[in-house]
Amino acid sequence: MSDFTPSNMSKTAFFAEHRVKSIAWAIPALLIGTAGLAEASDINGNWARGDGRARVRIAPCGADICAVNTWIRPGTAKEREGDRLVMSIKEGTDGSYFGTAFDPQRDLSYKLTVKIDGDRMTTKGCVIAGLICKGVDWTRIN
Repeated sequence: MSDFTPSNMSKTAFFAEHRVKSIAWAIPALLIGTAGLAEASDINGNWARGDGRARVRIAPCGADICAVNTWIRPGTAKEREGDRLVMSIKEGTDGSYFGTAFDPQRDLSYKLTVKIDGDRMTTKGCVIAGLICKGVDWTRIN
């Protein structure tokens, strides 16, 4: 059996040092790799609705996630700043979320799917057992 360790180092010390160096290189690579994934599918933040009539802030609220209207274009019917949508959703794969949403202002519950692709988000809410659905596009804003 050949000896791959330097002559002044025991085999145990050589393998321990090699393992520490491998872990030290792996941690930054893992953090850099997952940071991009977290940002790409993170639902939290500020979003502008595609029609330009509303902006929302999405953030945790208790065990759920809430979307709160932070700005509504004047003259937009049935919406106000401060209105919120309470989402009980779970993260799926590839930037998708699914679950339900409750709109306390209208006393309506929706089946909800969300797809996030970078700074773009598409939401789809359905009522009456999925017979009536509406999709909305959003763009992440600062």
